[in-house]
Amino acid sequence: MEQKSLVISVDAMGGDYAPRSILEGVALAAKKHKEAFFFLFGKEEVLSPLVKEVGLDPTCFKIHHSDDVVKATDKPSQAIRSGRNSSMWQAIMAVRNGYAKAVVSAGNTGALMAMSKICLGTISGIDRPAIAAVLPSATGPTVSLDLGANAECDAQNLVEFAIMGDVLYKVLFGLDRPSVGLLNIGSEETKGREEIREAAAQLKEYADKMNFYGFVEGNDIAAGTTNVIVSDGFSGNVALKTLEGTAKFIANSLKKEIKKSPVGILGFLIAGRSVSKFKKSVDPRKFNGAMFVGLNGISVKSHGSADAFAFACAIDSAIRMAKQDLCEKIKDEMHTFMNLGGLNDTEAP
Repeated sequence: MEQKSLVISVDAMGGDYAPRSILEGVALAAKKHKEAFFFLFGKEEVLSPLVKEVGLDPTCFKIHHSDDVVKATDKPSQAIRSGRNSSMWQAIMAVRNGYAKAVVSAGNTGALMAMSKICLGTISGIDRPAIAAVLPSATGPTVSLDLGANAECDAQNLVEFAIMGDVLYKVLFGLDRPSVGLLNIGSEETKGREEIREAAAQLKEYADKMNFYGFVEGNDIAAGTTNVIVSDGFSGNVALKTLEGTAKFIANSLKKEIKKSPVGILGFLIAGRSVSKFKKSVDPRKFNGAMFVGLNGISVKSHGSADAFAFACAIDSAIRMAKQDLCEKIKDEMHTFMNLGGLNDTEAP
């Protein structure tokens, strides 16, 4: 059997509903991406019967046995010390060794980030990798980073995140000059911490290379004021969790109100088609798959509770980034910005 050129490495044991939901997601992705081949890392005795049950085409995958599994409760340091034989570590190493173009896992976020950084290393010019995700907004998809990898950042880190977010949006959505906003407590130039003001001043100097909008506030995220939102990991994670909580609150409140009276139920039935379209457009499963950008390889983190459709969407993102050579494009952009001045050449470990 001739192996296909686009290989995606999958941690088949990571996630709340692994391995079944993971394999079901791979099956969905395989039907959509005929050019893809999947390395499935996990316990062979568990995976072998399941791939048949979920109907995974035997010509599009290969199982690689791994004895261990990184638990959700494992600390990153613990996972690194004792997880070298785990499905997560071996799936990442497949990318490092050039056997796969990207790795996707729904497992322990901290462990995946730490292992990915150790195994893949960072791109020259990148001090710290960031967690990036695609979020829905009023004007379309928005790339937001950092979402939790770096609680504290200096000006250079924020500038690097802006460059990576700019490239990521171009790769995922094909927009030549996406707008980039820096998350702050106000839009005025005097607002915010010193490192945020310093980053803004530097990004303004790159006007010919980047469409820097300026400062944006929390309400601008859902409004879609810019295509890319840049922040430190602490602020980004708080903003993300706030958005998720608000969305759940609105959905639950709406359900309760509809069920309170016959009029509410009738109104829902009348507006059913519009509500259904809206629900599909903001379905969080479609936006599943956070990317660890800034690494010498593509590593995608699926939500731990992802179902098959959501995991397939994470694979979609990994495949798009692999096809567009995301890492090479980030390297090229970092080289260009370093030549413009203002960025330090940080060597990968």
